[in-house]
Amino acid sequence: MNSKALLASLAAAALALAAAGCGDSRSHAQAVYVLVDTSGTYAREAGKAERVINYLLGTLRPGDSLAVAKVESRSFSEKDIVAKATFDTRPSQANAQKRAFRDKTEAYLKSVQGTAHTDITGGLIQGAEFLNETGAGTKTIIVFSDMQEDLDKVTIRNFPIRLDHIRVIALNVTKLNSDNIDPRRYLGRLDAWHKRVKAAGASEWKVINDIERLDGIFASS
Repeated sequence: MNSKALLASLAAAALALAAAGCGDSRSHAQAVYVLVDTSGTYAREAGKAERVINYLLGTLRPGDSLAVAKVESRSFSEKDIVAKATFDTRPSQANAQKRAFRDKTEAYLKSVQGTAHTDITGGLIQGAEFLNETGAGTKTIIVFSDMQEDLDKVTIRNFPIRLDHIRVIALNVTKLNSDNIDPRRYLGRLDAWHKRVKAAGASEWKVINDIERLDGIFASS
């Protein structure tokens, strides 16, 4: 091959690589939205939620996003977001952001007071909005709750929701007294959420009751 042909081949290869790079426009960042149930007796589980948040702060990388929000009587509001951040690409700045994030969530979790009702649906909708705005390639909602939705008489949530390309993890799903009497209540509640989340376009639904197993979820992301 003469020099002209060699140069032409190299140029073509470079153009092909450039085209391939331009074609892969997907973001490789992660975004995680943690919903913490603060209703009724589940508010006592707040200490475990702190462990989950600290794990995520240690796992997420520069460029990733994290938000923690509370599940209250009505949860479709940015006011329910306790803390949120997209971590800077500079490690020193990202570490400072994580320290501030941890301090803010720890202060909140130590002062949690139980609410009268539980609006999980509103929290999921708010979470999806946050995740989609980040533009992250991998989007996850962690619901730290017994998954027992309890709405007041005027709050409306019985309509289809959209969770496209978002994986939903129900974490630390404690069993109610009524579940102990009839386990079918517990299994039925989780099955109903599974069907609703998948119908909403979620990429995945998981129930994890052992917090240590989160490592396997995020290590493979």
